[in-house]
Amino acid sequence: MQITINNQVIEVHEGETLIEVARRAGIELPSMCYAKGAKHKSSCMVCVVKNVQTGQMIPSCSTLPTEGMVIDTQSEEVLKLRQLSLELLLSDHRADCEAPCSIVCPKGLDVEHLLWLYDAGRLAEARSFLAATFPLDQLGCADCKAPCEKACRRGTVDKAVQIRAIIQSLAERADLPLLPEVAPHAADKRSFISKLGRFTPKEKEWLKETIDAPSRCLHCACPGHTDCKLRRYTTEAGIKRPRYEVSSALPVKEKIHVNGRLWYEPAKCIRCGLCVYNSDNGFTFERRGFIMQVVIPEENRPNAPERLATLCPTGALFLTE
Repeated sequence: MQITINNQVIEVHEGETLIEVARRAGIELPSMCYAKGAKHKSSCMVCVVKNVQTGQMIPSCSTLPTEGMVIDTQSEEVLKLRQLSLELLLSDHRADCEAPCSIVCPKGLDVEHLLWLYDAGRLAEARSFLAATFPLDQLGCADCKAPCEKACRRGTVDKAVQIRAIIQSLAERADLPLLPEVAPHAADKRSFISKLGRFTPKEKEWLKETIDAPSRCLHCACPGHTDCKLRRYTTEAGIKRPRYEVSSALPVKEKIHVNGRLWYEPAKCIRCGLCVYNSDNGFTFERRGFIMQVVIPEENRPNAPERLATLCPTGALFLTE
């Protein structure tokens, strides 16, 4: 059987869906709810293509080709519908890709990662990470207007983290060895950056009670941002700001320990269902329609394998070190 995709005639292998045919031919199609070799059901419509013969817009991840089919994957009409699908998904995704403090640092320091090392008690690594970004004797924090503290989300809860004081305390710890293997890295400002939005009064009280790390940092940066398909495809689509406000009512920064190294953050979930379809008596859907959620009952948590984190397209499922 042969089909045509973007004027390219391609031989179809038995059992292949359109997205598999296209990708094998070097035609990249995005998808959030599909993962090769995993069970899935089309839901995101990010992989949408057009059947030129019928004029229908169809999901390429679940559509089987028919003889002589003519497919368009790159017209303006298709790209606009794909962008709309991404914008709808963003409205259900409540998260910061990068921590605000790291984004605004004039020195390019990944402040959130530094504070993460500090809170973990890995002070030698924290000081080494600081030294890898700029010389310790040239910090310049004393003269800095501290945009990191002004951008700190903790400041919207009670009082901003005293970032400059922590940096200065680390710089002065001459007793801590500098580790050569610690390399600097900065926040990715070129990619799309999702925003948490405002905390509700209830969330503020919850954050005050639960976030008690030594620095008081909320650790806004998403642990899964480097492998996030939603961020990648949104960036490629040229979306700077979402068309719709975040409508998720799920509590921000609620992190559920599933088992082992596997954690689940519901506010980042876009309900693609990959974790549901690929765990046996593990994750499941709760309720229907717009209020449907993906949940993990406590008694089901041992049944959820860590490999689910590799299927999750948004960082809602992630592994700790």
